[in-house]
Amino acid sequence: MTPPKHILAAYVLILNYDAEILLVKHPQRGWELPGGQVEENESIRLAAIREVKEETGIDIKLVKYCGIFQNVRSNICNLLFIGKPIGGRLSTDSDESEDAGYFPIETAMRLVTWRHMKQRILYCLDERKHPFFIEF
Repeated sequence: MTPPKHILAAYVLILNYDAEILLVKHPQRGWELPGGQVEENESIRLAAIREVKEETGIDIKLVKYCGIFQNVRSNICNLLFIGKPIGGRLSTDSDESEDAGYFPIETAMRLVTWRHMKQRILYCLDERKHPFFIEF
């Protein structure tokens, strides 16, 4: 029997002190939350912190686990966190992001065009929904 092949990813909604959301612009997907795939032998929390640093140059502290979105057909589980910036300098030295910046929530929601990413942001912003488990 072949073992299942699942992809585990971690994304972080980072709010600065002006309540602006940190977004990255992916070359194919456009604006989204920073995050990405958990590597072998890596903790989910450390993967979230690493991905944010790689994509934005910002050091963060995870402050809350929000929930999970599972794409059943694609075998992808996306775990979502809320984080706070604690250092670093905004930069996009990575191939994974073309641009990065903080945006007011309303602007961020206009920039993000992928429906599932918008839904993830809204769920993270609504603490009454935490923790959530969404299958699609």
